[in-house]
Amino acid sequence: MNAERITLPGVADDDNRTLNGLLGQLAEKESRNRLRAAYYDMKRLTRLTGSVIPPQYWSLGIVLGWSARAVDILARRCNLDGFVWPGGTLDDLGWREVWEGNNLGSEVSQGVVSSLIHSTAFVVNHVGGKGEPSALIHFRDALDATGEWNARTRRLDSLLSVTGREDDHVTSLALYLDGRTIVAEKDSSGWTVEVQEHDYGVPAEPLPYKPRLGRAFGSSRISREVMGLQDQAVRALIRLEAHSDIYAIPDLWLLGADQSIFKNADGSLKASWQVVMGRIKGVPDDPDRDGDQLARADVKQFPAASPAPHLEALNAYAKMFARAASLPDTAVAITDLANPTSAEAYDASQHELIAEAEGATDDWSPYLRRAAVRALAMANGVKIRDVPAEWATIAPRWRDPRFLSRAAQADAGMKQLSAIPWLADTEVGLELLGLDPQQIERALADRRRAQAQQRTAMLAAAAQAARQDPVVAALDGSGGDAG
Repeated sequence: MNAERITLPGVADDDNRTLNGLLGQLAEKESRNRLRAAYYDMKRLTRLTGSVIPPQYWSLGIVLGWSARAVDILARRCNLDGFVWPGGTLDDLGWREVWEGNNLGSEVSQGVVSSLIHSTAFVVNHVGGKGEPSALIHFRDALDATGEWNARTRRLDSLLSVTGREDDHVTSLALYLDGRTIVAEKDSSGWTVEVQEHDYGVPAEPLPYKPRLGRAFGSSRISREVMGLQDQAVRALIRLEAHSDIYAIPDLWLLGADQSIFKNADGSLKASWQVVMGRIKGVPDDPDRDGDQLARADVKQFPAASPAPHLEALNAYAKMFARAASLPDTAVAITDLANPTSAEAYDASQHELIAEAEGATDDWSPYLRRAAVRALAMANGVKIRDVPAEWATIAPRWRDPRFLSRAAQADAGMKQLSAIPWLADTEVGLELLGLDPQQIERALADRRRAQAQQRTAMLAAAAQAARQDPVVAALDGSGGDAG
């Protein structure tokens, strides 16, 4: 796709060059990104190949959702439960407003899905305006955002976010540079530009899936192998559909019959479905062939061919797809399945998927931590260079990608707490027992209330005992005469 060129008025030539370079980069990746989005959205139709299957079967629009399952099954194992700060209390910094005001749990989940589809997504920080949270966090996918990666600093040098299009032309955008954000919008009179200066560097981070040297923005989970196997499976389904139509009714041959059997009263040929569904009751003998072996029509029936070869091919493609996507066979295969015989067997069937989830969250964590620290700096009016060193321990907390039963998790937690008893009095101990963040917060709040009530009762009892002490009573009685 040809890149659109834009020249913003009142903007330095270097900044316009950066803008157009990023527009070119976005256009270069657009076709591949849209292709993968089509596979995920199940809007990609397999191409017609060969001439064995009639073309009308391709027009049925048969699709498979395997690519979406490859993305969604992994995404559901990558759940952000929140952020932790061993050196302090995040709520004292206003983190609750940032988390809830940005609906951050849901937004991160959406960013994770986009990262898996396109290989990366981007998280952008903004200072909140009137009626907004003090710090805003937005996520952008690779269809509308791209950036320049600095391998030396391991940060973005710039980020382009296209925020509006009309007739495939950009009508609004934001260009994030070091200490500056250029916001531009186009109307009938041309481009309107606003330059916002700030103290937060380039306020954006990537969220790459499987980054590697030379490919900092990672790779899509919907790889060429995944797309190819899905196409092969769809073709197998189309062949199965054609097979079902062809062999739905037994194949009959009428030996010795003439064409009149297949004609209407007016001499026109009957439609194929009329011939098939008409159930011919009888065929008269041919009077001109008396004694001839062809005097009577002979009907032969050939049994329908089994669809098993198509199903076997589909199952083979399913298993190959599962291997390519690090999924258990049960995720896509249709036959030859057996339930795991134990919890250990279940874990063994999932270990590749669990490893994928752990690797993905490890790659995303540093960038989400930077975005969270930047949001807290904005919320507290702290310049990015003045961020306290203590904030360096702020980190995301991901849910365990293993699906454990509550009983198994509690049992494992009790064994760990028995080895280190003092952990039972901490949030970490409650996490080990399998309590979710809301349950932990409620449990600690109930404990604080109970302790406060206990202290109040102890003080009341002590005061009552003191009033019954004769010495104290004497002091109370003489206290009014002092002076």
